[in-house]
Amino acid sequence: MPTPQPEAELALGAAAALDAATRERIEAAAFRKLVAHLRARSDVQNIDMMNLAGFCRNCLSRWYQEAAADAGTALEVPQAREIVYGMDYKAWQAAHQTEASEGQKAAFAQAMAKHG
Repeated sequence: MPTPQPEAELALGAAAALDAATRERIEAAAFRKLVAHLRARSDVQNIDMMNLAGFCRNCLSRWYQEAAADAGTALEVPQAREIVYGMDYKAWQAAHQTEASEGQKAAFAQAMAKHG
């Protein structure tokens, strides 16, 4: 498993003036909107997200799983993926995932080499 992703410090600027509970509610709402956006954009392939942004839905589900573990809640990979995908991962793959092109695969290999 990859090294856990560190959390960003978000108590900066205007957010620094918010109490922790309010800031956490806002952060949680932003996360839920991100997940809703990714569910609505099933046309965007994970490999394209990885090539462009360095993360994908699977990464997001792994970060969710890590956060759950930090909170003392065990989640298996399939459970965490279902939370992000909004359905069983295999069902999502069957409905939305396309075969990666040679160009996508080459870009992925190049992007992953940078993480070396």
